[in-house]
Amino acid sequence: MPSPAVPVFVTPDASEAGRRALRDALGQFATGVTIITTLDAAGKDIGLTVNSFASVSLDPPLILWSIAAGSQHVAAFAVGVRFAVHILGQDQAALARHFGRPGVDRFAAVEPELEIGRGLGGVPLLGGVMAIFECLLETVAPAGDHHILIARVERFAVPGGAPLTFFAGRFGGVGTT
Repeated sequence: MPSPAVPVFVTPDASEAGRRALRDALGQFATGVTIITTLDAAGKDIGLTVNSFASVSLDPPLILWSIAAGSQHVAAFAVGVRFAVHILGQDQAALARHFGRPGVDRFAAVEPELEIGRGLGGVPLLGGVMAIFECLLETVAPAGDHHILIARVERFAVPGGAPLTFFAGRFGGVGTT
């Protein structure tokens, strides 16, 4: 039996090549894909694609995700703000790309067939997704070039489906078991 290959370890650094290498290595972890929605201080709909979502606790029911400290939407996420997490299905890669585009009003140009409802606090809810978690933001913690947001799940729905995944810089899907 051949011996396993010995991995070559790299120390991360701040160079462009170092940052790219670390990003590529982190991309080896397959994640689900979400869209986070909320309202800004003026009551305008905000939405962004996020793959840093995770469960934290069942008791109390807590989730987390992270946002770039330099994001145009970071001010919309302060302690006490309500938001919704939408788990995307494998046929929603175009929607994920749309809500990931910088510098545009993501709700102004959204697909006409996408249903948009209203949840707790008037937060926009996207139809046709695998699951929705309506949350109340409890903690914002600075962490390098991002902020980690921890929120309490107030209610959720699970319409179901097969998940959209993100792996090695690409969208994909997996079957359900």
